[in-house]
Amino acid sequence: MTTTPSTTPLLDPRVIALAHYAGRALLENVLARQGVTFQQSVTLRLAAVAEGPVGRAAITDGIVGSLKIDTAEADSVADELIAAGLLAPEGTSQVRITDAGRELYETTSAETAPISARIYAGIPKEDLAVAGRVLTLITERANSEFAALTK
Repeated sequence: MTTTPSTTPLLDPRVIALAHYAGRALLENVLARQGVTFQQSVTLRLAAVAEGPVGRAAITDGIVGSLKIDTAEADSVADELIAAGLLAPEGTSQVRITDAGRELYETTSAETAPISARIYAGIPKEDLAVAGRVLTLITERANSEFAALTK
């Protein structure tokens, strides 16, 4: 569907959800070919972007914060990656990405990069900046509301 100024919807939860699930479907297609889940991908990224070993608690907190899942489920996802040899324990309280984990992360990143480039192609930088500011504000507010609900 192509939108024109008269048919462009205002940003609302449905518009955000549709964009999220459209992008996630593309990512999950790439991930499925590599035998990894969305949750595992999010977790692997946390270890991949860290400069060296990262605290297991920091990984768990990052998963919980990103995916809004409970701590036990987040720990389970990390355990899956350790069992698969994509993460490895480092000392008693840290994990590090393995060579296999880094290769998987780089492969999925390389496969998704051209898809993302096509999706964002031609969108003016100014529009992306506005969307980034608005979505960041919405995320901050939603996180605050979620924190208040879960107290």
